[in-house]
Amino acid sequence: MEYKVLIADDEADIVNMLCRFFQSRGYRVFSAASGSEAVALAQRGPDIILLDVNMPGMDGLEVCRRIRDHISCPILFLTARVEEADKLRGFAAGGDDYIVKPFSLAELEARVQAHLRRERRRAFEERVCFFGELTVDYSQRCLFVKGERIALAKKEFDIVELLSQNPGQVFDKERIYERVWGYDGEGDSAVVAEHIRRIRGKLAGYTDGNYIETVWGCGYKWAK
Repeated sequence: MEYKVLIADDEADIVNMLCRFFQSRGYRVFSAASGSEAVALAQRGPDIILLDVNMPGMDGLEVCRRIRDHISCPILFLTARVEEADKLRGFAAGGDDYIVKPFSLAELEARVQAHLRRERRRAFEERVCFFGELTVDYSQRCLFVKGERIALAKKEFDIVELLSQNPGQVFDKERIYERVWGYDGEGDSAVVAEHIRRIRGKLAGYTDGNYIETVWGCGYKWAK
């Protein structure tokens, strides 16, 4: 299988080196020298993205935030240094891993292959769960009741996914907000209640089941 890798870095020497290396390993390579170019090339559906953090203009974190809602592949940040605060910002933006410059090509390839193996395993996992008359299809990101499809907005499905994959576990609004919108989300946890109200409203048109329960004073949980 030919994997597609997107390499984004403003240092031409690094981009050329990585392009030659991954092409020699049988990858199809796209390269970008800026954040805006990386955003445009992400539309080509890469299997993995190597993204420099410190590009001028639109940096790697902003690129990650812009594409993460539409691109599910692993994103590995390339950076000259990384501290705990840097990692938290990168993971909040949607990144999956860091590799510090200078790095060995052998280590980078091993990291890339590990993430691609993980993605292959996920692809073969069961992506549908049944809760009474409600079916949650995680691959199509939608719900079904008795064969009727219930379309949800992205954040609405993200909430359903989080709760339904942890049935019975109580999540407060702040934790849901952090998991769905990220630490750098623009807003506050009050938006969670509004999204859950919308989800319940959509479900009510198809079923009497109460799948998202309110735990007063604590938060919400998916009914077992």
